[in-house]
Amino acid sequence: MPIRLIRHAKAGSRHDWVGSDVVRPLTKKGWEQAHGLAGRLVLTQPQRLLSSPFTRCVQTLEPLAEACGLTIEETDLLREGARFDAVIELLLSLPDNSVLCSHGDVIPDVIAALDRRHVDIFGLPDWRKAATWVITRSGDGQTAQIVSATTEPPPTTQLPAG
Repeated sequence: MPIRLIRHAKAGSRHDWVGSDVVRPLTKKGWEQAHGLAGRLVLTQPQRLLSSPFTRCVQTLEPLAEACGLTIEETDLLREGARFDAVIELLLSLPDNSVLCSHGDVIPDVIAALDRRHVDIFGLPDWRKAATWVITRSGDGQTAQIVSATTEPPPTTQLPAG
């Protein structure tokens, strides 16, 4: 079973934001994307949800956490500037169907490192906000290996009525 690595949904402009970038939230479109991701991923029955501690990443997973009755685990291993090797180790250590949310600088570094390790990368990369990388592994524990990765486009769902 795969693990999913999501780039956070659309957040407000970094240049227009006043204050710490760590707390920059999702926009209305970002919330729509987050709800769309939840609708798509709830069917995969996630086992764990892990996120960068940045607000926009946590908020991206909030609708999924609510739908699944799970808690979002924040980890600095997924924050901006995180090391790709630590993220790969994390990907190898998690249970099947885990969902992770990180940033636009981290995810391309992880995928490039997987490519260098001769992991099959299928299709064209999608680096847009709320795009999802589906990471497939084989083996367990010490023998676990990442064998392939492919992207799913961002959702185009609207916010639920209410």
